[in-house]
Amino acid sequence: MTDSPPSPTAPYGSRNEVFAAYLDYYRADIITTVERLPEAELRRSRLASRWTPVELLKHLRHVELRWIVWGFEGQDVGYPWGDQRDGRWHVDPTESLTELVAVLRAQGEHTREVVLATDLSTVGQPGERWEGADPATLERVLFHLLQEYARHAGHLDVVAELAAADDPA
Repeated sequence: MTDSPPSPTAPYGSRNEVFAAYLDYYRADIITTVERLPEAELRRSRLASRWTPVELLKHLRHVELRWIVWGFEGQDVGYPWGDQRDGRWHVDPTESLTELVAVLRAQGEHTREVVLATDLSTVGQPGERWEGADPATLERVLFHLLQEYARHAGHLDVVAELAAADDPA
């Protein structure tokens, strides 16, 4: 991972590679930011919405699961909303940071494989994910994933700044 997103002028072989590079960057950036937080901050919320950094990791894994595996690929994933309980994000106290990072990375590898092996104009499989609408193309799904990652990376940056401001070190 680099410290900055892929350059808009960097040559890539395909638009698929551009999508994969940006998703990989944002995923790695979020993981690195969470891993650098003090242990006490991992399950602490600093925002009115009350999510915690580990909840964000689990949420992003499920976002990719819902959009790529359940939606685009049309696979049964059991309960696609496993990141939520009682209307909010949830991480069980027994779920470790190491486990959450590993699961997100594995989901990211699957997403990368799909992105690099599939034409962007390919339409997703029909299914419940689309709530009665026509399935989206892979390109539309990837635009959605990128904006979700970019938005949450910004949120996490604010959380990390608030944590650093309170750190007496």
